[in-house]
Amino acid sequence: MIHFHNVRWQNFLSTGNVWTNILLDKSPNTLVIGENGAGKSTMLDALCFALFGKPFRKINKPQLMNSVNQKDMIVETEFTIGNSRYRVRRGMKPNVFEIYKDDVMLNQTASVRDYQNHLEQNILKLNFNSFTQIVILGSSSFVPFMQLPTGARREIIEDLLDIKIFTAMNILLKERLQQNKNNLKDIKYKIDLEQEKLEVHQKYIDEMQSKNKERIDNLKAEIKKSETAISRLEDDISKNNSSVKDLQESVKDEESVQKKLNEILKIESKFEEKLKKLKKEIKFYQDNDHCPTCDQDINDEIKSKKVGQNESKILEVNEAFDKLQIELDKENQRLLDIMEINKDVQELLEKVSDGNNQISSLNKYINQLRTNIDTEVDDVSDLKEENKKVNVIKKQIKGHEKKRESEIHEKELLDVAAELLKDKGIKTQIVRQYVPVMNKLVNKYLAAMEFFVSFELNENFEETIKSRHRDSFSYASFSEGEKMRIDLSLLLTWRAIAKMKNSTNTNLLILDEVFDASLDSNGCDEFLKLLNELGKETNVFVISHKGDVLQDKFRSVIKFEKHKNFSRIAA
Repeated sequence: MIHFHNVRWQNFLSTGNVWTNILLDKSPNTLVIGENGAGKSTMLDALCFALFGKPFRKINKPQLMNSVNQKDMIVETEFTIGNSRYRVRRGMKPNVFEIYKDDVMLNQTASVRDYQNHLEQNILKLNFNSFTQIVILGSSSFVPFMQLPTGARREIIEDLLDIKIFTAMNILLKERLQQNKNNLKDIKYKIDLEQEKLEVHQKYIDEMQSKNKERIDNLKAEIKKSETAISRLEDDISKNNSSVKDLQESVKDEESVQKKLNEILKIESKFEEKLKKLKKEIKFYQDNDHCPTCDQDINDEIKSKKVGQNESKILEVNEAFDKLQIELDKENQRLLDIMEINKDVQELLEKVSDGNNQISSLNKYINQLRTNIDTEVDDVSDLKEENKKVNVIKKQIKGHEKKRESEIHEKELLDVAAELLKDKGIKTQIVRQYVPVMNKLVNKYLAAMEFFVSFELNENFEETIKSRHRDSFSYASFSEGEKMRIDLSLLLTWRAIAKMKNSTNTNLLILDEVFDASLDSNGCDEFLKLLNELGKETNVFVISHKGDVLQDKFRSVIKFEKHKNFSRIAA
């Protein structure tokens, strides 16, 4: 409950440097009177200006400053909520806006707007519209509940039922939903980006592995080809070695043939020497008749005999020589054959040597190819860094996906909460509980003021007004007095509901000129009865021109007057 204690002001509107102070909780009911322009309604503007920074009536803010003094305008009000006593101080020239709690000023580091929001949302839990519907009913520039649009009606009722928190929660929820949407969008962007990175790295790895495999396969194929060539060369070498062995086996007699040839040549040489000697002797006997050694004559018989003997020997030697020549030719031919075979052997050995050289070269080539394969394998190993990057990206994607799952789960919860916080949700359920009570109270107060109509508000705060005969009416169709009865009934209803909820409940009720024009005497009497029934916890202020009629009906009277062009409370 908000318990107002006082409101005071100076240099405000027609008030000068002297403080005007009104105790708001002194009397259960107070009549405020005075001539036109005396400043009766100033307390409304002062109270609203102190709490909300704007007057109750439609007065431009610069006009609130006293036109004579034009400075040091200040308004203060004190009230208690629970065990805490508050004082709000606001002014112009200099600008002042201070909130005190138990005589300690609240931190002013925030902006003026935030400071005002703190006052309305956290302390008063009332805004200007709600305050003027529950605390003040005025005839001047006042917009009654029935003339408010549906949205404004809803705001007042939400304040009244203390369910505006759900609206605030819904606003925060919408912000969180938007943040959730943005988070999901951001996560999707990050996942898509990481996926693109992953694809680029994976494509590079696949290409490298494919090219590497192709190169290794080519190297292995080349090794196989070389090994096949080696195998073929080894087969050729084996065959050639076998042929060499066979050929070498076939010329084992080379030494004996050579030895025999040497022997034949020696014999041939002896035959030639013997033939030469025999021919020399024959020539000697043919050319000489006298022996030079013995100096004896050589007769023809001896000569013939010696020549015949030598010629026979020559024949024998020639026959033997011919035979020897045959043998020599035979052995020479064999030697030639052996030489030819040896030549073939040499060619084969050269082929074997060439084959071995080729095998050696191919083995070196194979070793180089294997080294190249090892290098390619090492190149694949270099892809470990790329694979590490891929694993990091996958881990990041997994982390983003986990966050996305969390955000999706949160969205599901937020959607449920949003459904509950919709106007058709939990607030509607609460409103439905109180609408019948509101309607009952409105009709009770209308009946008390002898205005017998059936008034109903639905959960959308749209009214239905019917007569006893069930004829439908609109608020605009009633007279000003009838409208005032409806407005008063709604005011008292809101205060009763506020008291039930203990939300926007307050001791203060200010009625500005409601008795002066719209209500007839019967209506005034009935309404005064209702006011008297509000109890000791309510402090009612009635501002009126009908002081002569109403003065004896109030416990306290405050009279405003003009003194030297300044408003003041009369002594």
